[in-house]
Amino acid sequence: MAQIFVGILPKVAQVHFSIHTMDYIKIEHVNKQFGKEHVLRDVNISFEAGKIHGLVGRNGCGKTVLLRIICGLYRATSGTVCVNGQYVGQEVEFPARTGILIESPGFIPYYSGYKNLQVLAELNYRTTDAMVRNAISLVGLSADEKKSVGKYSLGMRQRLGIAQALMENPQLLILDEPMNGLDNKGVSDMRMLFKKLRHEGKTILLASHNPLDIDELCDTVCEMDAGVLKRKL
Repeated sequence: MAQIFVGILPKVAQVHFSIHTMDYIKIEHVNKQFGKEHVLRDVNISFEAGKIHGLVGRNGCGKTVLLRIICGLYRATSGTVCVNGQYVGQEVEFPARTGILIESPGFIPYYSGYKNLQVLAELNYRTTDAMVRNAISLVGLSADEKKSVGKYSLGMRQRLGIAQALMENPQLLILDEPMNGLDNKGVSDMRMLFKKLRHEGKTILLASHNPLDIDELCDTVCEMDAGVLKRKL
């Protein structure tokens, strides 16, 4: 079964330079192997701050592995990843102020959505109740909803996963197929939200199989094919 991660990465050292620096993420000569399998091959790419960057490619091409390396959940076999002036896996374990949604969000089924996020917020003293409630509101859910997550639709669970990624006001969002399970209104709502976040200066990495998401949202587009990343736009 695939590993699941959703939320905000742990607190790390203070970043070294402004979020307005041109390249928020810089990846150089990154390779990743699992045993004898080459998953990523000499990836070199940079992503500017304050934009939405699309990542496309077939299942199993290496997109999710690259996202995991950027946010510190995997280590590259070789090469470097620099996020906002700090080298991930060298100067810091995880990039600061990063919210992530990778694959399907996992929650405690017998807790409400608010209670799930509240439990996670208690692990980090910086996350206030107001921040949790605001994140839930941003994705179109209610903190006062008593329904347990086990009774949520797939779309509601996905909205809650996005809320968890947002609840500490991250500067970088890494989103792997964030529209999965959403109905048409949910997709429209999340597209509007991501545009709003870009307008506020957030940097977003978005992996999606839906060309409409890529066309409508993304300022740049890269394609992964058999571990090789090329810029399309």
